[in-house]
Amino acid sequence: MLQLFGQFRQCLQSIVEFDSWQGFESGITEDEYLEFRTLVNKEFQFNPWFTKENYYLGLKGLIHLLEPTKLKRFANEYSFSSSPKKVAIIMAGNIPFVGFHDLLCVLLSGNKALVKLSSSDARIPLHLIGWLLQWSPELKDSIEFAAGPVKNYNAVIATGSNNTIQQLQSYFQHVPALLRQNRTSVAVLDGSETNQELHDLANDCFQFFGMGCRNVSKLYLPEGFDTNRIFENALHFGHLIQHHKYGNNYDYYRTIYLMNQIEFLDNNVFMLKEDAGLHAPLSVIYYEYYKDIKLVKQHIEKCSNEIQAVIGHGLIPFGKAQSPEIDDFADNIDTIKWLNNI
Repeated sequence: MLQLFGQFRQCLQSIVEFDSWQGFESGITEDEYLEFRTLVNKEFQFNPWFTKENYYLGLKGLIHLLEPTKLKRFANEYSFSSSPKKVAIIMAGNIPFVGFHDLLCVLLSGNKALVKLSSSDARIPLHLIGWLLQWSPELKDSIEFAAGPVKNYNAVIATGSNNTIQQLQSYFQHVPALLRQNRTSVAVLDGSETNQELHDLANDCFQFFGMGCRNVSKLYLPEGFDTNRIFENALHFGHLIQHHKYGNNYDYYRTIYLMNQIEFLDNNVFMLKEDAGLHAPLSVIYYEYYKDIKLVKQHIEKCSNEIQAVIGHGLIPFGKAQSPEIDDFADNIDTIKWLNNI
């Protein structure tokens, strides 16, 4: 299994890092290579949020996740049951192939996956998983796709909005279910951040348009922090406003704030709004000033069920929000331990 995912990683690297086919060592033919790059280039026609740049960013995340030494160490940390279960995986579609880690955990743990792809991200994952099945035909007994409602399974892993999860809790009440609700990420600044760190913070906020649960939507700033530095170091995301869906969100919330005389800061690409909330709308970043960082840490701990990642000095480094390690489990629940306890 580890060798298979090593080949998969090598294949992804050849696609992401080179502009031409690198030979059969990549694991695919030249025609397959060209077909896949064409699929990525056209994906935005089906889902405008999935631009070519964002899909390649997602593939780079998979390459990072499958680093061979870390993957081997990760797999060796667990003992697995010899009685495989069929686990339904209801994948989200907010960012490219966001459910891959769940699939990886199910397969590494010796279980079988019943995959329900999101309609927002179905075409390319089918292609990628198809390569795994092509290279390792015995996996056909371990991976099954659900075209309609999932049926005949022993457990389920699902991600969705808070409203959706309430429905899923009722629907899946007869089986063990790992259900993940809406989360967001925050950054805690101490005032000593360099311009490069703030540049990287902008990546944490706006990669994938800010649609991932690991995207930062709330900043905790020390009193007196100059918010202009946030704008100045996010200029490399000026192109976002040209994306019609993102631009529509920006126009909508800017209009709402103006009509309701709500104060906000603006650079014509995104807005900073002083707000105690965590879940800022798309194109808006909430911020809050603090005097005592201990109180901030206490507040974050209190809201831990709503927070996926915390960025800052001594925490997750700036710029690394969308580069989780293989043992950075969603919602801080060890997926493989959960699977082993079914």
